[in-house]
Amino acid sequence: MATAYLGLGSNLGNRRRNLAQALQQMSQQVTVERVSSVYETEPVDYEEQPLFLNAVCRISTSLSPGQLLGLAKEIEAKLGRISSLPRAPRPIDIDVLLYEDRVVSSQELTVPHPRLAERAFVLVPLAEIAPELVHPQSGRTISELLSDLGTPAGVGKWAQAGEIMNRRQDVSGIC
Repeated sequence: MATAYLGLGSNLGNRRRNLAQALQQMSQQVTVERVSSVYETEPVDYEEQPLFLNAVCRISTSLSPGQLLGLAKEIEAKLGRISSLPRAPRPIDIDVLLYEDRVVSSQELTVPHPRLAERAFVLVPLAEIAPELVHPQSGRTISELLSDLGTPAGVGKWAQAGEIMNRRQDVSGIC
């Protein structure tokens, strides 16, 4: 079984329910071991859109990185994500951030996520659940990468981790 980290984000519809449903569907195919708190974050790049809710989860899986991406895209489609402009508003976004200490570079998938070290909305929740995790390319811990950003702007805790998922992997309480 491999350990991977996924980033989840939502800024359309019932953002809280979208995250819960994504985690629920994910837990049917992989073991969701830990989920960060939920953070409300300002959009990046394309700023004229609603605020996001973001979280990160650690999973254990027998899926390959490509298969994991396929599962993420399948869940996104089930929850109403439509292919449109990059960074456009969306009910759910699921990114493969890290997969073990592997580096993957293909047309469909890049792991570690190429902008991981630049994104406070990913690093803040990731540092909450895996501060000593080492980025396989930079050799720096997640805490160090977050520290490099200085004080993260536009990222505020919105809900505690237990409101998303308890130890029994029951995400119904978030809806």
